[in-house]
Amino acid sequence: MLDRVAKNADGYPPYNIEQTAENRLRITLAVAGFAMEDLQITQEDNQLVIRGRQRDDSEGRIFLHRGIAARQFQRAFVLAEGIEVEGAWLDNGLLHVDLQRPQPEVRVRTIQINGSGARSGASQGSAANASAARGVETRTVNGAPLPVVEGRASRG
Repeated sequence: MLDRVAKNADGYPPYNIEQTAENRLRITLAVAGFAMEDLQITQEDNQLVIRGRQRDDSEGRIFLHRGIAARQFQRAFVLAEGIEVEGAWLDNGLLHVDLQRPQPEVRVRTIQINGSGARSGASQGSAANASAARGVETRTVNGAPLPVVEGRASRG
């Protein structure tokens, strides 16, 4: 259901993809240090793009060791056709994005089956009624109307 396209060769940020129900998935990205306003999720056609950009808040601070990098990232996931993004939330440094593949609607339509005489009988009645209304005699052979040809025949 879901293919991924890695925009970063280094694998940052790490992520999980889990199936939460039969037609539901969840993408979870480890985005420690990012606030909600630092993250952006967009869907461009069939591609889900997650971007992160931290503000540089190191002014006035002296780091003896800086192991938590304030760097930006972009992760893109190619969604299969029909996948919808249900929502996203940030919880304890983890960004969760829920996806769903809706079930197609089951449409049931009953088709009436007519017998061979039912359709032709309806048209026979209509033709006989129309002929009677015009004052034309209708003849039948074995219940089927014969075509009536009006006019004169001439020999010559």
